[in-house]
Amino acid sequence: MNIVDREKKMQEIDQVIAQGPYQDNWASLSHYEVPEWYKKAKFGIFIHWGVYAVPAFNNEWYPRNMYISTMPEYQHHIDTYGPHKDFGYKDFISLFKAEKFDPDAWAALFEEAGARYVIPVAEHHDGFQMYKSDLSEWNAAEKGPCRDTTQELQTALSKRGIPMGVSSHRFEHWFFLGHGKEFDSDVKEPLHLGDLYWPSMPEGDTMDSFSEPAPSPEFCQDWLLRCCELVDRFHPPIVYFDWWIHHSALRPYLKKFVAYYYNRAAEGGFPAAINYKHDSFIFGSAVPDVERGHFADVKPYFWQTCTAIAKNSWCYTEQNQYKAPYSLICDLIDVASKNGTMLLNVGPKADGTIGPEDTAVLKAIGRWLKVNGEAIYDTAPWRLCGEGPTQVEEGFFTEKDVQYTPQDFRFTMKEDHLYATALAFPADGQLTIKTLAQGGAHSFVGMVKDVAVLGYAEAPAWHRDPDGLHISAPFVHSDMPVSFRITLE
Repeated sequence: MNIVDREKKMQEIDQVIAQGPYQDNWASLSHYEVPEWYKKAKFGIFIHWGVYAVPAFNNEWYPRNMYISTMPEYQHHIDTYGPHKDFGYKDFISLFKAEKFDPDAWAALFEEAGARYVIPVAEHHDGFQMYKSDLSEWNAAEKGPCRDTTQELQTALSKRGIPMGVSSHRFEHWFFLGHGKEFDSDVKEPLHLGDLYWPSMPEGDTMDSFSEPAPSPEFCQDWLLRCCELVDRFHPPIVYFDWWIHHSALRPYLKKFVAYYYNRAAEGGFPAAINYKHDSFIFGSAVPDVERGHFADVKPYFWQTCTAIAKNSWCYTEQNQYKAPYSLICDLIDVASKNGTMLLNVGPKADGTIGPEDTAVLKAIGRWLKVNGEAIYDTAPWRLCGEGPTQVEEGFFTEKDVQYTPQDFRFTMKEDHLYATALAFPADGQLTIKTLAQGGAHSFVGMVKDVAVLGYAEAPAWHRDPDGLHISAPFVHSDMPVSFRITLE
């Protein structure tokens, strides 16, 4: 796309904003409402797949770290591929063939896992677009696989009724490859708009909203055009952004994008939601995302956690350490009880296959949800998220393996049913939910009509007293969480 086309597109963006219900200011954007389907979905799949899957070393920040002499990726790159001036990041693209990519197989696996939405990374920090673009030739439709993998996946998912959002990490590209200019590598001037390595600027404090050098208006405009292109190509019900969009230089362009996206959604009749981190948005204008972390208690607003099956990376690497299905199922239950949704990442290999470790975890989650999904999907939070001695630490990057006890429960609500999920089911099948005690000073004064175990035809014995709701289900034997449907009168 030439400069004249870019100018025309900017004019179109301004026209859509001027004519739509949302204007590019926070006062207008604060009237946004989260779509109901999203609040009810509870479980989605994130996909980090790109050129960085070729080296498959350490994590998806390989493109940055391979140009920093103090990082392990730097020496690994020299030892494996040779000097950076002879083999740079761009040279991985021809090796990124995706020759076994089967979007229908992916969609079938995600459906089996119980996912209600899917968000592939359309462009990561490396600047390589995973879809056909009119803004740069450095995309998967023209190089590497020579396939519009994102469009193919959307088509496959739509056959199964699974909505597909998109994720843009483009803004971090401002600095992501800049260290390559610090020595004799393939990252060198002249670099121009549309080049893979452009602009490769020095990296400042990425948590400082006013860090220097500040992204230029030309770069911010290019970011806006790329994001609007995603909206126009895919009509995504969700757009996910990573952290650095909080930078002050992007602020006017960010508001333009939000107004454009929300207006296009209103015009086209499709739902719209944006995921953001930290304080990049005015509260209430989009959906906050907590990366690899939870909240300690139920929130009055809808939120999302994003995490990965791998503990150490978002993309596939040969060093990945994988979480157990039990841990992730407990995370899902905990998040749902606190008015959230969980976006779980998988990292496919460069050839387009999803590895056996990721596949096994997804299928295990799917088996659990097939039995217990009633306590997760379409539910709302109760007045308490749960009870028990085990505390969940709050905040970004706080996730860890939590050892739950038979006294730990999480609650969700749907119509006249209260769902209580035991996070660690006792061997003898005897449980007490103290929150539902009857007759005590702080008792639950509501009336319990019936108790059932999801997935079992046999009814448990139960009774209430001042110590709690006592449930006896010795016929249940499970090393996974067990959900009870408690019908209220």
